[in-house]
Amino acid sequence: MESLGFIGGGRAARIVMGGLSRAGRLPKRVVVSDPNQSSLEVLKAGHPMIEVAVADNARAAAQGIVVLGVHPPAMAAVAEEIRAVLASDAIVLSLAPKVTMARLAAMLGGFGRLGRVIPNAPSIVGAGFNPVAFAPTLDGTARSEVLDLLRPLGDCPQVAEADLEPYAVLTAMGPTYLWFQLYELLAIAESSGLSHDAAMRGLERMVTGSLATMSRSGLTPAEVMDLVAVRPLGDDEPAITALYREKLPALLARLRP
Repeated sequence: MESLGFIGGGRAARIVMGGLSRAGRLPKRVVVSDPNQSSLEVLKAGHPMIEVAVADNARAAAQGIVVLGVHPPAMAAVAEEIRAVLASDAIVLSLAPKVTMARLAAMLGGFGRLGRVIPNAPSIVGAGFNPVAFAPTLDGTARSEVLDLLRPLGDCPQVAEADLEPYAVLTAMGPTYLWFQLYELLAIAESSGLSHDAAMRGLERMVTGSLATMSRSGLTPAEVMDLVAVRPLGDDEPAITALYREKLPALLARLRP
């Protein structure tokens, strides 16, 4: 993999390129296109070696692996713009939910060397979980190239395409359900006298230990939650649970093809 084209210079590009750069695994040539010049300037400032193309998706699409980091409503217009310039041995990797590989292949005039990935933000530090699905027409060598690209970002399990939208709600958006609470816990710990490093170390161990308890204790959810005697937010748990049950299934329904 000598060249990477990224169509869309927003958050997804910042995360993926940040993780690859941190691991020293950016390809020799990276071309990023976006209609927003300021977005490209931000990327270029962080990664001076990349090439940027303002409103020139064809230039990014001429690379070996082409990543489509655009929202589903924009996919048809982007596909129409790039399908004539894709190399026959290129690989197109979509980061969007909702648009299936069958739909994307049709938009690209029958181009079948496709994959889909649902990235998540911790990839920026190599701690991501990025499930990937491949089109049946993508050969094993090409699949290995995609996996080689993704591995520096974290876990990249191969999954069924139908599972990608549930992962979008669980792993891609999942940090947003927690980060504001974790930052508040961190601030409270620091205001109480803990140093930033000590508070962050305790917070990290608490979160990873909590997940380990869920997955390895063999206890039921009720038994796990009963391990701590004092639950300061216990009276608010029903309201928080109701928000999850109200908003997230509805979101998943909107994301499904």
